[in-house]
Amino acid sequence: MIRFIGKRLLLAVPTVVLVTLFVFVLVELSPADPAAALAGDDPTPQRLAELHHELGLDRSFAARYLEWARHALHGDLGVSPITHQAVSSDLMFRLPVTASLVLLALVFTVVIGVGLGTIAALSRGRVVDWITNAIADLLMAIPPFVAAVLLVLLLAVSHPIFPATGYAGLADGVGPWLRFMTLPALSLAVIPAALLTRQVRGALIDALEEDYVRTARAKGLRRRVVVGKHAAKNAAVPVVTVLGLVVIQMFGGAVVVEKIFAIPGIGSLSVDSVLNGDLVTLQGLVLLVAVVVTVVNLIVDASYGYFNPRLRTS
Repeated sequence: MIRFIGKRLLLAVPTVVLVTLFVFVLVELSPADPAAALAGDDPTPQRLAELHHELGLDRSFAARYLEWARHALHGDLGVSPITHQAVSSDLMFRLPVTASLVLLALVFTVVIGVGLGTIAALSRGRVVDWITNAIADLLMAIPPFVAAVLLVLLLAVSHPIFPATGYAGLADGVGPWLRFMTLPALSLAVIPAALLTRQVRGALIDALEEDYVRTARAKGLRRRVVVGKHAAKNAAVPVVTVLGLVVIQMFGGAVVVEKIFAIPGIGSLSVDSVLNGDLVTLQGLVLLVAVVVTVVNLIVDASYGYFNPRLRTS
C-alpha cells in the first residue's frame, strides 16, 4: 500500500509542474497587460516601460517562470499588483472559507446520494425506484447557479429561514455558520447528490448479485448485515471514485456560488482576479487548485486500500 501511494506521489509532482507551466503559457498569450491595468488612464510609454520593469515583464519567459517556481517552493507566491497584499496570505485566508463550504456540500451530497441510492437499489423495479431515479434525473438538470436562485427565492425570500447573502465563520459559532452556509452548500450539492444516487444504486445492485452476497443470505444473516457489511463495502470503490471527482467539481462550482451568496472564498477571489487582470494572484490560485486536486486524488487512491485489500500488498 505504501508503494502504491508512493507511485501516486511521484506522478503528482510532474503533474503540478505541468499545470503551472501551462498557466504561465496562457498568461504569456493573454492580451491582458498587468502594467496597463496599474498605469491608469492614458499612461505614457515611459510609465508603461517602468511598470514592465518593476513587474519583471521585460524578462524572458523562462527566467520569470523559474524565479516564480523557486519562490513558490518556499511558500512565496508574490505580491498582488492590484491589492498590494501577499498572494499566499490572501489564499490561506480564503481557502478555509471555500473548504468549509465544500465540506458541508459534501456532507449533503453523501447523505442525499447514499440514502436515495440505497433506497433505490433495495427497491429495484418498484415504484420507489422509479421515483428516486426521476428525482435524480431532475436534480442533474439543475445547474448550481439556478439551484442557488431557486433556494434563495424559496428559503430566503418567500420563507425567510436562511439569509440570502453574507458569511459567518466557524469562529462566530456553528449555528451562524450553518445558517449562512446551508443554501450555498445545497446549491453545490444538487448535481453531485443526483450523480452519487445513480452511482450508489448501480454499484449496490451489482454487489447484491454477487455470489458471496447470496451465500450470506443463505446463511440466514439479516438483510441489514448483508447490505451494510458485505455488499456496501465492495460497492464503495466506484462510489469513492465519484466522490473524488465531485469534490474537484465543487471547487469549480464555488466560483459561481460564492459570488451569488457574497462569500469571501477563493471562488470570489478568482473572479475578482480575472476582472482586475491580476495575473499574479491567478497563478497562485491555479497552483493552489492543482495541489488540492492532487491531495484529493491521493486520498481517493489511499481509500482503495481499505475497500480493496489486494492493493495493500502492491
